[in-house]
Amino acid sequence: MHDTNLLQLITDDFAPAQQLLELLQTESLALHGRDMPLLENVLAQKQALIILLEQHGRKRSEILASLNLPTNRSGLEQLASHSSIGEQLLEQSDVLTNLLAQCQTTNASNGQSILIQQAATATQLKILTGGEPPALYDASGSFSKLVKPRPLSQA
Repeated sequence: MHDTNLLQLITDDFAPAQQLLELLQTESLALHGRDMPLLENVLAQKQALIILLEQHGRKRSEILASLNLPTNRSGLEQLASHSSIGEQLLEQSDVLTNLLAQCQTTNASNGQSILIQQAATATQLKILTGGEPPALYDASGSFSKLVKPRPLSQA
């Protein structure tokens, strides 16, 4: 009984996990294109899917804990060893795990993209507001800092 419930929870997560992966890929495109309306839409949808996946993950953990099994892969393997659908349970769990790993990889890549864009924006703001002078090459080709930079608003 618990094994069938667990299998159902795992298979129920395929669609939201796939949707999350597609949203993360769309988010990547929105970040690179700086498409803010699309990005806001993606973020709202992404949050709802993450909450749903977390709830299902908690339910799976609760089922394993109620059977006094570890709430990880080891516990699932122990349950599967005593179940008629154990092989299917492990296979479907692996599919979901791989799908979620793809989501994590894509999300990490999006995070790196955000950090790069933040650094570029911070540099641009420093130039515009007259912060630390940018290091430039002078007429002779030597590397030098400007003596007294002025913000672009005063140029």
